[in-house]
Amino acid sequence: MLADDDAEVGSMDDVTVVGGGLAGLVASIACAEAGKPVRLVEAHAQLGGRARSTTGDYTANYGPHVLYSDGPVWDFLDDRGILPPFANPPMKGFRLRHRGKLVRTPPLGLVRPLLHRKTTAPVDVSFRDWATERWGTDSAALLASAAGVFSFDANPGCLSAAFVWERLVRVTSVPPAARYVIGGWTAIVDALEAHARSLGVTIETGTVLSSLPDTPSIVAIEPAAARRLLGDETLRWEGARTALLDIGLRTRRGDPFLVSDLDEGGWVENFTIPDPSLAPDGHSLLQAQMGLREDETLEEGVVRLEAFLDVGYKGWRERETWRRRAVIDGRSGALDLPGTTWRDRPAIDRGNGVFVAGDMVAAPGLLGEVSVTSALSAAKLAVAYAGSTTTAARARPVGLRS
Repeated sequence: MLADDDAEVGSMDDVTVVGGGLAGLVASIACAEAGKPVRLVEAHAQLGGRARSTTGDYTANYGPHVLYSDGPVWDFLDDRGILPPFANPPMKGFRLRHRGKLVRTPPLGLVRPLLHRKTTAPVDVSFRDWATERWGTDSAALLASAAGVFSFDANPGCLSAAFVWERLVRVTSVPPAARYVIGGWTAIVDALEAHARSLGVTIETGTVLSSLPDTPSIVAIEPAAARRLLGDETLRWEGARTALLDIGLRTRRGDPFLVSDLDEGGWVENFTIPDPSLAPDGHSLLQAQMGLREDETLEEGVVRLEAFLDVGYKGWRERETWRRRAVIDGRSGALDLPGTTWRDRPAIDRGNGVFVAGDMVAAPGLLGEVSVTSALSAAKLAVAYAGSTTTAARARPVGLRS
């Protein structure tokens, strides 16, 4: 660990990247491709951040991660020939919970609005108000619940209409653009790490910085940690608080691939249907999520998730062989309230050669795509700064990270 008085001084042509998650790895690669020496520092022993997968009999991601073949993460990997093997979603096994029952056919109140895919929603009103005015109260409630798959929020209807509608249209595209990386998202992390090392990126794990070195720096860590490191309390944005429940269970013929919850905005997916390698033979891995209500505990959220699973997966309690549960608090991407867009989030350029990247900053995209687009922007800015600024101009106050 480096104390304040021991802050490292590197070459002014170097770029330091703090954080070895998706954003940090992408930023490192982009800077190295531009010809800059890159040092990536990760506090944990393992790279990946929230893109890590569990080890053991069940391989579970820290969130329902998929790649979208029409998005920037896919393009970044594909353009460099490092896209891991993947599976397409199955063409059957989609179900919905509607009015307490498992149904196969979406209600018309959900389908009819989604036929108006070219409609543009306003930024400055809530999704609930906008959708209610256009399609009525019932449709607005159904659409808001369907938005739980990407918002992870207990009340998506209160978010900006533009934010919700743009993403809802995209995730309900037919055919779906979602792709499942074989072996979990650790396969993506491994591919990015190998590519970074091949470009000469120096990677240090198990290293915690208490100050930034005097080189252009990209801070690609969670907002709370970034605030501490930079001493910048403005690095804040709205995020969801979500109950996450992973369940391993013995496979039963007829288990659905996924169930979208039109009653409470939850979502559950059987990841072993597209990727059987995630569980032992004869077993399945389910991942369920549901936005936690104000002051709701994880235990209360899990009770609601279990009731949701009761509807979708017959006899799952007797078949359960493994579980993991967690609160995901402000770690599943930025949420834009009415009157705001991604442009209003914390700026990537923090001044004096410091740049931030991650899924809560000012960059476009769906879920983890924000991390990649912000990382590429931060890398471009860091490279330009390294090539045009004198040592004296780079002096900046030292921040702390606990």
